[in-house]
Amino acid sequence: MVSGFATPDGTANFAKRQPKVARNHFKNFLGLSLSSVGIGTYLGNPDDTTDTMVKEAIKASVNSGINVIDTAINYRAQKAERSVGKAISEMIESGDAKRDEIFVSTKNGYVTNDGDINEEFWTNIQNTLVKPGVIKSGDISSGYHCMTIPYLQDQLARSMKNLGLACIDLMYIHNAAEGQLQDVSKEEFTKKLREVFEFYESQRKSGTIKYYGMATWECFRVPVNHPQYLSIFEISKLAKEVGGQDNGFKFIQLPYNMYLDQALTLKNQGDVNQYTILESCINLGIGVFASVPLMQAKLLAPNVLPEFGNLSKPSHRAMQFVRSTPGIISPLVGQKTQAHVQENLELLSTPVLSQTEFSELVSKLSS
Repeated sequence: MVSGFATPDGTANFAKRQPKVARNHFKNFLGLSLSSVGIGTYLGNPDDTTDTMVKEAIKASVNSGINVIDTAINYRAQKAERSVGKAISEMIESGDAKRDEIFVSTKNGYVTNDGDINEEFWTNIQNTLVKPGVIKSGDISSGYHCMTIPYLQDQLARSMKNLGLACIDLMYIHNAAEGQLQDVSKEEFTKKLREVFEFYESQRKSGTIKYYGMATWECFRVPVNHPQYLSIFEISKLAKEVGGQDNGFKFIQLPYNMYLDQALTLKNQGDVNQYTILESCINLGIGVFASVPLMQAKLLAPNVLPEFGNLSKPSHRAMQFVRSTPGIISPLVGQKTQAHVQENLELLSTPVLSQTEFSELVSKLSS
């Protein structure tokens, strides 16, 4: 396994070695220099051809100035993590990157099979998780989600092996509210989440993860009366109760783009709902990564997005809006084909908008 983790010095050195990117392409968070565009690895078939495409896309991205890589154990039935691991291993071996320069996040919580084992999904789950006693009757919620500690221990070990990493920079609990609150009460959910945070804090002490967070879909961008709503202030308070002021709950991930804009516009957090989730995270010192910045390519159709600046390509406009939003570290862009990779990388030489420029853009788009 590759030892180490992303460090302030390592990521700063990575940023210094990127002469072709804009001066403000890298953002400082927790002392780390993180690229304002990250690579996602969600979609694709669980086959060897896609493995190679993802691996090469990651290598091309890192070589051009991206040091944020996002994956999950359930993406392509564990094969996405393995593609990430192969890419990192090859880059370190070739000298193109060092472990302390790259920030790697993954996610656990969804029940997943192994795409490299030729078995039907539930047969594989039975053989790898149920028979060994990792999952017991009643552990799976909503038909697909499990956040018991034995399961998360098993999945963390598998993620580390898949990625070939001795320490994972960021571990998310994956769609916890969305996967659990259909079946359990808020009180029971909070109890489960406390246990998860206690587990993650123990893993921080043992050195297998550096930080933890929540990768979400709805819970932070819905009205307060929504069944899956969560308060980021209550979650942050829970993390402090578990891990103290120096706790490792430092990140969330949520959908955000020019159309799924609730994170920017909906005031649903804090007393009397005076803050958006992005404002709240800035106040709490929590970093936000944005999923589906291209709305899974729906924003790339002609004339869907309004034009602004000198950005002629819809993909550039979509990513520029997200990466320039205050509170967002990076949009996580899924890219596999070399043509898409190269098109997305073209944006890195364009400066991120200042807060004033972004506010002017929002006013223009709203009028």
